Amino acid sequence: MNAALPEGRLASLSGVDQRAPDPDRSRPAPRALAGSKATGASNAAQDGAGGANPVGALDGVSSFMGIRWADPQTVRLRIRPELINAGGLLSGVVTYAMVDYCMGSTLWVQTSEEERIATISISINYIQTATEGELICHSVLDRRNRSNAVMRSEVHHEDGHLLVTAIGSYAIFRARSRGR
Repeated sequence: MNAALPEGRLASLSGVDQRAPDPDRSRPAPRALAGSKATGASNAAQDGAGGANPVGALDGVSSFMGIRWADPQTVRLRIRPELINAGGLLSGVVTYAMVDYCMGSTLWVQTSEEERIATISISINYIQTATEGELICHSVLDRRNRSNAVMRSEVHHEDGHLLVTAIGSYAIFRARSRGR
């Protein structure tokens, strides 16, 4: 896997259609990761990624962590002092969150408006750590059917060192009606 992202990544994920073939069933076109949910303005101060202008956080957790989307399969994060644990190393929670958000967005663009997703499990292997610099997580959808998906991710430091490998499984289910 290439640890460095090429220049000129999308500034918005709206309209991204990176659908994998689904022989199990036909469904409406997959949705894009909503750029309107992202806070690009708050991302500007955190973005140290050269010419790239990734989409910012989607919620409070990804905002606190500083997770930014380069595309639905790739997230980036700049290590900050708040993310370093009492042992002086990057907290494992940070890379776990990167993996979970990246896997989630990788699958999310493969779902229809009627579908929702939830993490079932993630198995993560911490190979190395870092205390400064930029991290890049890339996820791949290996298999998806009507009710489940299996993915894998790697987190690399900007210098190319592999920090984390992970595999995950997600549930896919119909959205519940909100009527009472």
